[in-house]
Amino acid sequence: MDLTQQLLALMIAAAIGILAMIMILRRQRKESAPQPESRYAASTEGEKRCPKCGMGNLWTDRNCISCKARLPG
Repeated sequence: MDLTQQLLALMIAAAIGILAMIMILRRQRKESAPQPESRYAASTEGEKRCPKCGMGNLWTDRNCISCKARLPG
């Protein structure tokens, strides 16, 4: 293996290392981003909010009492 091949292999390995570091940093930045705040106050504890109409439902309900949409959870 001559000097030019060694230099080319070293450049390829450095490029792969830089790309891997960029990908790791992007993933860490995405994971550490703050979660979006809920638009509902803390007084909604014990309730499930309908994602379709925003109506408050008991936590035991499966469907919204207003629009009959399926509730999460």
